[in-house]
Amino acid sequence: MRIIIGSGGTGGHLYPALALIEYIESQEDTQVLFVGTKDRLESQVVPKLGYQYRGLDVKGLVGSPLNKLKNIMLFVRSIKEAKKIIREFAPDIVVGFGGYPSASIVMAASQLKIPTMIHEQNSIIGLTNKILVNKVDKIIACYQGAYEKFPKGKTYLYGNPRASLVGTQATVDVHEKYGLKKDLPIVTMVMGSLGSKTINDKMVAALQKADFKDYSLVYVTGKNYYDEVCSKLEGCVENIKIVPYIDDMASLMQSSTLMVTRGGASTLAELTALGKPAIIIPSPYVVKNHQEFNALELSSNNAAKMILEADLDGTKLLERIEGLIQSPLQLEAMHQASLKLSQSDASKNIYELIKTMI
Repeated sequence: MRIIIGSGGTGGHLYPALALIEYIESQEDTQVLFVGTKDRLESQVVPKLGYQYRGLDVKGLVGSPLNKLKNIMLFVRSIKEAKKIIREFAPDIVVGFGGYPSASIVMAASQLKIPTMIHEQNSIIGLTNKILVNKVDKIIACYQGAYEKFPKGKTYLYGNPRASLVGTQATVDVHEKYGLKKDLPIVTMVMGSLGSKTINDKMVAALQKADFKDYSLVYVTGKNYYDEVCSKLEGCVENIKIVPYIDDMASLMQSSTLMVTRGGASTLAELTALGKPAIIIPSPYVVKNHQEFNALELSSNNAAKMILEADLDGTKLLERIEGLIQSPLQLEAMHQASLKLSQSDASKNIYELIKTMI
């Protein structure tokens, strides 16, 4: 199979694409070309993984009206370059994973009558996929909210390929790695790879007064905030481990009794794949507030609890965590509800659909 992947801008668009390709490569001989920007995350990550990569000169439709107009012109010109890339690589299919970097290559493929597919990770449809919805042959949705808004005849509720990976990744003994007591359940609190100053500020005072007798807390500050948080908390709270970032999230997620996290699409896909109970604090700083809509998909099905960042109180959050830890029946109910939302065969199902298309 020869496949072009259009993806990038953020890890939320890129990493599901990489997960799908990893699965397809395990099934058959595959030639892959990634197409994205010249200067965003994907331009650094993808080549390091050994994949062919081409960058287009494209920008998101943000800023002033004049800036948006300039970026529209960049997009129009990039389609010509995208067609050149397609003719040179001769793909069997082009798959877009959202984010503005995928728009040009998918649009070009559609115009050249190459089979096309788009993948929507979030509960609400992103701008790029709204532009492409009537141009592509097949659409993959991850949430019921998005699925219901796409054309029914060509849309499949198959989920996020990241869910296919989390249960199979090698893990380590997190008790030993982080110095945690083996007889206590683990709660992991992580607000994305960069952390959140707002939440750190709200949590420090509460954590200073907390008494962690019933569970161990792994608190991930984000690299930029680690020194500040650690200086206020290190050594003053028993059974709390403060770390700047996590390099083995699969291990911690599998070992945790409860996760406290943001509402990113890949994170929630992994949570449901494991059936992991969670308290979700959606980031309010994302496009169209999509993390809140993602979180609602879980909370409305009793698979998670949601707290808006504006409503967050550190002491009350710790009380809620304590209440859940002391209620194994509620945790089990959340676990079962989460598993019902799981789509751990996402990569397999998408791959089988691709085969029928080509």
